[in-house]
Amino acid sequence: MISKILIANRGEIALRVLRACKELGIATVAVHSTADADAMHVRLADESVCIGPPPSRESYLNIHQIVAACEITGADAVHPGYGFLSENAKFADILEAHGITFIGPTAEHIRLMGDKITAKLTAMELGIPVVPGSDGEVLPENALEIARQIGFPVLIKATAGGGGRGMKVAKTEADLDEALNTARTEAAAAFGNAAVYMEKYLEKPRHIEIQVVGDGEGNAIHLGERDCSLQRRHQKVWEEANSPALNVEQRTKIGQICADAMKKLKYRGAGTIEFLYENGEFYFIEMNTRLQVEHPVTEAITGIDLVHEQIRVASGGGLSVKQEDVTFQGHAIECRINAEDPRTFVPSPGTITHFHAPGGLGVRVDSGAYAGYRIPPYYDSLIGKLIVHGRTRVECMMRLRRVLDEFVVDGIKTTLPLFQDLVSNPDIANGDYDIHWLEHYLAGDKAH
Repeated sequence: MISKILIANRGEIALRVLRACKELGIATVAVHSTADADAMHVRLADESVCIGPPPSRESYLNIHQIVAACEITGADAVHPGYGFLSENAKFADILEAHGITFIGPTAEHIRLMGDKITAKLTAMELGIPVVPGSDGEVLPENALEIARQIGFPVLIKATAGGGGRGMKVAKTEADLDEALNTARTEAAAAFGNAAVYMEKYLEKPRHIEIQVVGDGEGNAIHLGERDCSLQRRHQKVWEEANSPALNVEQRTKIGQICADAMKKLKYRGAGTIEFLYENGEFYFIEMNTRLQVEHPVTEAITGIDLVHEQIRVASGGGLSVKQEDVTFQGHAIECRINAEDPRTFVPSPGTITHFHAPGGLGVRVDSGAYAGYRIPPYYDSLIGKLIVHGRTRVECMMRLRRVLDEFVVDGIKTTLPLFQDLVSNPDIANGDYDIHWLEHYLAGDKAH
């Protein structure tokens, strides 16, 4: 059994993992940069180790320093959270070589699903439906032929991409050369890899993802779906479970397909299989081999603690539930509260002068923020997640409206006003939106 876990992350996810460890009676080690010395997870951990200066590459991405912190403190496992080193196969390999448990999938599975072309081919082999597209890398000399086979419009994506970088749409043949060259240039600059592939561009899809958990021995379950269609620049803003667009039959069918695929793969730990969904069809886009930012909405409707499951599986204890034991109760919505101007989305680091988190039945706030805490300018602008659960989507929306009015974060600008607008919008109230809706809304396009 794991006895001490080093949490290789910061902010609200580090605090989230720390709470799970304490509930399981496992000792904790917090690592931090000099900029995060006063972070809440550092204050609450049993031990803490400073691993470097503020830049991520010198601290949270510094594998040598993290391994050294494990050896200094005697930590026998590492939970990577999400972001940073959570999907770094080399990190998982190095930990294993040092006899330290990586709380996540095998390095082999991280590599397999980390390259989008390989992931798509693997998904096809596992029986997961995929969006029509190229079989491999697209080069300037074969781009037009492939695009014509797929049919315009097409989406060009970096094979090692993420966050919308290296992603361009070509609506016609005349757009193709510029879109391809721009995508390859962006991919090379962002990821050190100019390789891109091509997919059919869906006009008005939803972003649906399926939560899976496997024990690494051939047992796996799904925990339903999350709808993450409200996005800005390919970054998720609002997530909910279950999706307003799916019925029980659709949920059960795609969930079982994903669970069966993870059984074949002998996948270990938590993961998320992401799809575009349009006209009743699912199209695989990628798999994230880690915990997701939006995991709390799944926990709310299933009552299953995903971090507990991760630790249990990594300890060799297997899954705590079988598929037939999983039930879905009510509806949950998560709003990502960022330290950003709600109109321009420019980051707003600085000191929080007042902080009051809302409460009441069905309300959860995951945040490491507090009055007097200084938001550093070096990292992601996420300062907290507001999660609301209700017996129905209508009840959930009414509760969300109430708690958004209660949430107080003074001293910096936040995106709270955006969510106050969204929760009152008739399209959102009706669940009538797609992945382009928020961009149109923010641009003032009334035709969305």
